[in-house]
Amino acid sequence: MTLSKDLSARLRDAAGFVFDMDGTIALGDAASGGHKALPHAIALLEALRARGTPYVVFTNGTAKPPAAYAASLRKAGFPVEDARMLTPSSSTADWLTRSGMGKVRVLGNAGCRAPLEDAGLDVVGPDEAAEGVEAVYTGWFREFDFPALEAACDSLWKGARLLTASNVPFFATANGRAIGASYPINAMLTAMTGKRPRILGKPSRVAFDTARLLMGLPRSAAKHMVVVGDDPALEMRMANAVGALSVGMATGIMAKSDALPERDRPAVLLDSLKPLLDIL
Repeated sequence: MTLSKDLSARLRDAAGFVFDMDGTIALGDAASGGHKALPHAIALLEALRARGTPYVVFTNGTAKPPAAYAASLRKAGFPVEDARMLTPSSSTADWLTRSGMGKVRVLGNAGCRAPLEDAGLDVVGPDEAAEGVEAVYTGWFREFDFPALEAACDSLWKGARLLTASNVPFFATANGRAIGASYPINAMLTAMTGKRPRILGKPSRVAFDTARLLMGLPRSAAKHMVVVGDDPALEMRMANAVGALSVGMATGIMAKSDALPERDRPAVLLDSLKPLLDIL
């Protein structure tokens, strides 16, 4: 595919790039195991590093801590240092800290909890008895059970806020789409308490700003950034909301036949990362 001169110029002059992981630069298994690079992905990130253009990889998965995802990508050949890797728990930790909330019940595994613990927050276990819980945060938690449901509902009924890493039902894997963990958990909590989750992973502004700040870019740089992803309701919606350039990939869950609302529509939809690599 040949990109227009305007799009090519925006890509060449971009202040920074935010890449999704699964379905965009790599594919993993449904259990969030190892990763395999998609064609041209490694060369594209290497080209950005050679140009001195900042980039981050922001997965909406929370099955592992950011450093573990980065290690998995490095094993697949990617030049991704730990500091370039983000998950929704990264942006959630930032938001909770800035909001002055210190005690949070996490419905998630060790990888989901790690960034919050690293930030010094008081993390309560899924079914741990606790008072004064200020937020309930949901993420990757396929071990979810009835005691966790009861404990979370108790915290929410007592005034805690409901926060989530993600509220989309599926993500892309090498074997097709897989069910996300937090979506059904959120549905149960909302049904029981009437509280709707605040999303702190993609497509939230919180997530975008966490990525932008990690790259050392000012708020004014948003319109000069590029977001590359395969999920119209995540990466495309996030990019379009802040005026960044949205580059969709038909290598994950988005298809060229999709009829999308304007807020979820990419500026350009590609079958491969090669056009981006050619420009850079």
